[in-house]
Amino acid sequence: MNETLSPAPPALDYLGRLEVHVAAPVEVGHTHAGQRRVIPITGGTFAGPRGRGQILAAGADFQLLRTPSEAFLDARYVVAMEDGARLFVTNAAYRTGAVEDIQALVRGEVVPPERIYFRCAPHFEVADTDEGAWGWLSTSIVIGSGQREPDRVIIDLWVVR
Repeated sequence: MNETLSPAPPALDYLGRLEVHVAAPVEVGHTHAGQRRVIPITGGTFAGPRGRGQILAAGADFQLLRTPSEAFLDARYVVAMEDGARLFVTNAAYRTGAVEDIQALVRGEVVPPERIYFRCAPHFEVADTDEGAWGWLSTSIVIGSGQREPDRVIIDLWVVR
């Protein structure tokens, strides 16, 4: 007789917190895919058990508001770690909530984070010269949970084991 086993869920290790500072959105307008906007990234920080870093003013979040209650986010930026390494981050995210809450976020208002579903899956590219300390990030699955504030995005990250 074949017994089906329930697989164990993967474990998570806390990687750290990103605080991404953002400027006012640049509204592109309604496209065939939805409402397009670009949010410039002006700086920020990363802090976690393995190290700290600064987010450089060298990126943006390319948002697509597909419906009044959901958005697809595509953020790209650079984290300069204290040890000299530079991490290029491509962060794909999905954010949804009640229409009135999403519209409040779009207007730059504060919405309690528990009312918004905001999850992401960042991918990290690490320079060849920094492979020793951070190369493992290039071959790891990382997931995150975020919250939007008027002038920043806060994202807690976990590595999937």
